[in-house]
Amino acid sequence: MTELKPIKEGKVREIYDNGDSLILVATDRISCFDVILNNKVNKKGTVLTQISKFWFDYTKDIIPNHMISTDVNDMPEFFRQPQFDGNSMMVKKLTMLPVECIVRGYITGSGWASYCKTGEVCGIRLPEGLKESDQLPEPIYTPSTKAEIGDHDENISYEQSIVHLEKAFPGHGEEYAKQLRDCTIALYKKCADYARKCGIIIADTKFEFGLDENGVMYIGDEMLTPDSSRFWPADSYEPGHGQPSYDKQFARDWLKANPDNDWTLPQDIVDKTIEKYLQAYEQLTGTPLK
Repeated sequence: MTELKPIKEGKVREIYDNGDSLILVATDRISCFDVILNNKVNKKGTVLTQISKFWFDYTKDIIPNHMISTDVNDMPEFFRQPQFDGNSMMVKKLTMLPVECIVRGYITGSGWASYCKTGEVCGIRLPEGLKESDQLPEPIYTPSTKAEIGDHDENISYEQSIVHLEKAFPGHGEEYAKQLRDCTIALYKKCADYARKCGIIIADTKFEFGLDENGVMYIGDEMLTPDSSRFWPADSYEPGHGQPSYDKQFARDWLKANPDNDWTLPQDIVDKTIEKYLQAYEQLTGTPLK
């Protein structure tokens, strides 16, 4: 068996070249505040891959996605090892667009902090009198740049996203910016409506998109995972304060409360974090993770 090496390693994912496709492996690493923590969270990578697969299948009527297969038997022999089963996805090669597409349906996190100071979020004026965690009248699109590991993403306006895309794809900046915004909002609305029926509020999330060799836009990377989204339990939702969470906000909160943490979580926080991830997966898909 030939051992393969990733061509790129992100905060959580490893990317392998497979000729005319890629294989994305979601590891059990966890990152907070753009820092990879010292802990591993067992089964986390499998949750990320399988929940992305669920959403890719659910939204293919809105936009095509890059997923080809999550069955390791469709992949080279190297991936038919236990550490790759369940957390690996073979995907279409895309030219990724240099914008992270963030959508916010509720006001929380950095958006709430910005609103308290200026009444705006990423340059978008919001109604007066909103409380923390309030649902917004309509979801808002707040794109950002993509940062390298160790750097921070930079929020940009919709108009700045046009300029950003125009630099990368001359003659297509406005077209791609509009398509990204419209797809992001449409995906969020469909999935947030579904999740609410399952007892989960999707407060916000981010998507990434790319182009195939014919210039057709696809959604890529991950989709609506606990890493890329804020999931709140609907049955305890109460505006006016922060909400309990199914996602890694649980780990973020511990790190903020313990600034001398050496980027290491105690084991009980690790255990509670994966418990939240698994609970979110089961509620959304209706089945326990295998």
